[in-house]
Amino acid sequence: MAKVITFGEIMLRLAPNGYYRFFQNDQMQATFGGGEANVAVSLANYGIDTAFVTKLPEHAIGQAAVNSLRHYGVDTSMIVRGGDRVGIYYLEKGASQRGSVCIYDRAHSSIQESSASEYDWNAIFADAEWFHFTGITPALGPNVVEICREACKAAKAHGVKISCDLNYRGKLWTREEARAAMTDLCQYVDVCISNEEDAKDVFGIEAENTDIYGGKLNKEGYKSVAKQLADKFGFEKVAITLRTSISASDNDWAAMLYDGENYCFSKEYHLHITDRVGGGDSFGGGLIYSLLTGKSTQDAVEFAVAASALKHSIEGDYNLVTVSEVEKLAGGDGSGRVQR
Repeated sequence: MAKVITFGEIMLRLAPNGYYRFFQNDQMQATFGGGEANVAVSLANYGIDTAFVTKLPEHAIGQAAVNSLRHYGVDTSMIVRGGDRVGIYYLEKGASQRGSVCIYDRAHSSIQESSASEYDWNAIFADAEWFHFTGITPALGPNVVEICREACKAAKAHGVKISCDLNYRGKLWTREEARAAMTDLCQYVDVCISNEEDAKDVFGIEAENTDIYGGKLNKEGYKSVAKQLADKFGFEKVAITLRTSISASDNDWAAMLYDGENYCFSKEYHLHITDRVGGGDSFGGGLIYSLLTGKSTQDAVEFAVAASALKHSIEGDYNLVTVSEVEKLAGGDGSGRVQR
């Protein structure tokens, strides 16, 4: 059985080729992705037995989503089948000073209309060690909040560690709705992942002297954010990703991991971006791998940030890298030289 369980929505991604605008030509690339599915693929690529749980229709598009996960070694045996549609998102990748655009078409997707009775969480968590979900999943509706709650309760009953990436999405719910639901769910969470915006949007916890749109991050201010989150919910660890957005094409990227005593900052990478979607998920996958394999707090954040830095060079939602590639970058070799 799987060591790690992730639960959420996998979506069909439709994107113009390269950096074209929507319908600048008559072609779109069709791939799949979604927060928790992306984490599952990362972990499977690192050799961790990982299962993804969701609900998908039985038709050909639903099966294609299943097959995309199977291709990378993710266990899909616990996916519930039924409903009518796979959610879709349209992505126009930004470049230079033109930001990326995501348009969602996910109403009435199979998972959004699923019910708690369809998931046998006791069986799902029978031999698991870790459960991961994001704030995107409960945002799909009150019924999915209930499913997440039942999953967390079952995970706790089985002694399973729980991680959650807050991932606030203003197109799915209001800050008030997010705060109510996530305050409830976070009581079960052991490892919280946030970025420079999520803690403010969901819980009103904000770093001082930071302007994310002006490219100014006060990294020291995030020590206070992490401690406030840990104190509020009793998290064992709080990770905060730190993105300085110079433009759509160039970002500086780092993170901090707080373990209740130590505030460990990673080295900072200057990224020239190919595709940034899934960047946070690749950090989550790297962090879970690091903690499962016993890395220190500093080594864990270095591995997770390096994994995510590499993701920014890869087309699509999935982070298609190996442990050795991540460790090479985390160890200081970011030269990009040809491997012969």
